[in-house]
Amino acid sequence: MPLSTELDDLLARCGRHEPAAQRALYARYAGRMLGVARRYVRSVAEAEDILQDAFVKVFTRLADFRGEGSFEGWVRRIVVTTALNHWQSGQHRRQQVLLDDAPEPFAPDADAFDRLGVAEVLALMEKLPDGCRLVLNLYAVDGYSHGEIAELLGIQESTSKAQLSKARKLLTRLHQQQASYLKL
Repeated sequence: MPLSTELDDLLARCGRHEPAAQRALYARYAGRMLGVARRYVRSVAEAEDILQDAFVKVFTRLADFRGEGSFEGWVRRIVVTTALNHWQSGQHRRQQVLLDDAPEPFAPDADAFDRLGVAEVLALMEKLPDGCRLVLNLYAVDGYSHGEIAELLGIQESTSKAQLSKARKLLTRLHQQQASYLKL
């Protein structure tokens, strides 16, 4: 059976609330979506909670999927939104992180990042403050515009741009520190 026909059948069965179909749909996307959720939080346990919440939304809003674009993209958007809602539920952190005045790091060295693998970049991103990490993920990884990020996070567009700039500079500094440490 072709992939789209198979997916259409699976979605129809999920729409009828068939537990086996729901388990199959979850199994099909959970691994990739856990990776998406994991980029937005500090622990696997938090990411797993977000994943569970997101799939509850997927199953309850399945009728809202209009087939415009990929189903995986639709699920990804729900996971990202759920992760952001999870982060925003800690309002005290939100204000602290997005408005913090970390000192400006060194100028970026783009060539240094070209030599890094995905796992190394993700490990460095985990060390960023929440605001920087969120904006960097939304902009550079998930493709949101600064206007969309501002709306999602309830901040000014200029704050989004500043957080992205800060994130890039901090990543460079973290990479430089790591490289210096490894030379010792």
